[in-house]
Amino acid sequence: MTPLAQVVLVVCAVVLTVALVVTLASFRRAASRAETVLQLVEREIRPLASQIEALAADVRTLSQTANREVERVSGVVRRVEDISLKIARVVGVANSLASFRGVTSLGSGLRTALGVFMSRLRT
Repeated sequence: MTPLAQVVLVVCAVVLTVALVVTLASFRRAASRAETVLQLVEREIRPLASQIEALAADVRTLSQTANREVERVSGVVRRVEDISLKIARVVGVANSLASFRGVTSLGSGLRTALGVFMSRLRT
């Protein structure tokens, strides 16, 4: 092999070695940065996880309270429905009595008119 070919091969080997060393150094810096970022994330996640647990407990409590309140409102609505049905019955009976009173009044009015008509017819 000629000395020129040997020089070219040595130069190529040196260039490849330098490129490999630079690439490995970049990987090392990236790994160091990633480790720092992961440590920050880990420090932030722990308090966040405890806050999420507390929020979940609060949501659970609120939903239980809401369920109890809905049950109470449901009972009140049922009572109001029962009362409104009873009131409707009372109003129906009152209307029936009013119409019966009207019929009775009409009958007594007709009887009086017939009596007046008959008394005038006699005279």
